Amino acid sequence: MTASAGPRVFLLPDLGEGLTEAEVVGWRVAAGDTVEVDQVVVEVETVKAAVEVPVPYAGTVLELHAEVGAVVAVGAPLVSVAAAAPPTSGLSPSSELRPSSELPPAREAHGEEAPAPSGNVLVGYGTRPVPPGRRRGRGATGRTGAPERSAAPLVISPLVRALAREHGVDLARLTPSGPHGVILRRDVERALRPAVDSAPRERIPLSGLRRAAAEKLTRSSAVPTATTWVDVDATGLLQARDTLRDAAPDRPIGLLALLARICVAALRRFPELNSTVDAAREEIVRFPHVNLGFAAQTDRGLVVPVVRDAHLRTTAELAAELVRLTALARSGSLPPGELTGGTFTLNNYGVFGVDGSTPLLNHPEAAILGVGRVVDKPWVADGELAVRKVTQLSLTFDHRVCDGAVAGGFLRYVADCVERPALLLAAL
Repeated sequence: MTASAGPRVFLLPDLGEGLTEAEVVGWRVAAGDTVEVDQVVVEVETVKAAVEVPVPYAGTVLELHAEVGAVVAVGAPLVSVAAAAPPTSGLSPSSELRPSSELPPAREAHGEEAPAPSGNVLVGYGTRPVPPGRRRGRGATGRTGAPERSAAPLVISPLVRALAREHGVDLARLTPSGPHGVILRRDVERALRPAVDSAPRERIPLSGLRRAAAEKLTRSSAVPTATTWVDVDATGLLQARDTLRDAAPDRPIGLLALLARICVAALRRFPELNSTVDAAREEIVRFPHVNLGFAAQTDRGLVVPVVRDAHLRTTAELAAELVRLTALARSGSLPPGELTGGTFTLNNYGVFGVDGSTPLLNHPEAAILGVGRVVDKPWVADGELAVRKVTQLSLTFDHRVCDGAVAGGFLRYVADCVERPALLLAAL
């Protein structure tokens, strides 16, 4: 028995939803800090949400194995913790000073895990310590110092010297790009370019939500889609919204909630668009339920929370759920489970002040409805020219699940309900 327990290495646990990696957003501890069991030590961001990760050990932090911004695979080391030393009474000096080569083989060498006292529910806590010598300190470079550059610039080609002399370029100020520190023609030419051209470019890692969006949009681009759109008079819908707000000021119903109500009713009439394509089995899968996703812009990027069983909710319940999910998304505390399982998406990009767009499918869904801003425009109503509240609706759909007639019928029904909200009464 040794005088103190060896370091325990906490591995990035399985965060669920089939996630295989996470990006370190921020550390809550530093080397030398004391931690308790289940204390949050790091915040990581997966492709779906930000997650606070607690450590299942108590002790002193020895090493943080990943820097902020690093992408860590599930099962990779996160932090090393030295457990508190147990009492040393009854130990002989010989047992305390036994060399590591004489110690019994560690259980971790056989794939066993040391018991974790934590009761935390995260899956896959690994407590196998990294064998000594496996990791090198960040400061250990194995070099005693960088080789000093000679005072005189190393130029082999006389053409390079002539080019530099012709344009008044000081060779001693150039950074050589050739082997063994040789200044090449391109080094001189680089010095002749305008300063703006030689300025370093900002390179931003494609990570977190941006990487997740890129992967989804890449998959969506492979789907044979079509987009159809129509301008609608939304004056009646805005009047209905104001009437509902006046009737129940404690439960305000916004425009997005009314559009969600219309989408649910339209999907009941055109279930072809509430589906997905199983390419592996060459089947169209139609869903009996409506899980309505909606686009929400946050500081972390665009996310699509999902209102589950939207077809079973009243308009007031839809409004309350939209408010709840939006608040969670903007605070960065939306659970990963609230971002999956959608069957249809509603995107109100009119909040950005644009009239229209071509919405991209939220893979693997088969359709998405986009709504532009509501603006005053001249409109013919009842044979008279008037100024009305007009918006544009755009529907992008997977052409494999239906033809244009179905998509056009869906969009026309949505437009009719926007112009005459009373038509929704027939769908209740």
